[in-house]
Amino acid sequence: MTRPGVHPPRSPFATGLACRCPRCGSGKLYAGLLTVADKCDVCGLDFGPHDSGDGPAVFVILILGAIVVALAFSLEVLAEPAIWVHMAVWPPVIVVLAVLLLRPAKGLLIALHYKNLRYEYDDGR
Repeated sequence: MTRPGVHPPRSPFATGLACRCPRCGSGKLYAGLLTVADKCDVCGLDFGPHDSGDGPAVFVILILGAIVVALAFSLEVLAEPAIWVHMAVWPPVIVVLAVLLLRPAKGLLIALHYKNLRYEYDDGR
């Protein structure tokens, strides 16, 4: 049994990809689609010192770019569609995948930041 106020270490991959609080693993990390909440509604952890920066966007751009280019080349080689097909298919795919990938990527980087710089979050505890 743990003492009150002391939280066992959680996997940053499990909490980050699930978009949960990196300290307790239960509270929601986001207040909106991509807006990080001010604090955890379960354990009260202040998310103010978090810093995911531009990292999530860079990772998503690189990963999504590789996936979409490979799929576009595959479609071109297999079906040889008109250019308007590419222009109709890929923008919605890119937007949907970007939103789906950006949330967990941002959560993962915030959880890794918490794990490696916990003293900034927990006031030295």
